[in-house]
Amino acid sequence: MHCSSCGLSIDDELEEVPGMRSARTDVRGGRSTIRLEEGATVDTDALVAAVRAPATTRRGLPTD
Repeated sequence: MHCSSCGLSIDDELEEVPGMRSARTDVRGGRSTIRLEEGATVDTDALVAAVRAPATTRRGLPTD
């Protein structure tokens, strides 16, 4: 992550994961805080893919 735009892209991707309520990424700290819907469970592989998606898309790298 290099800029606030990166953080917003990661937030958007994370919030698309089923069961997610919200996501906020701290670019300077290199961390994201997520909130889940009550009673929801989330696939950790989906979270990792969501965080990687903006970077791989911008750099033209494979997403799998």
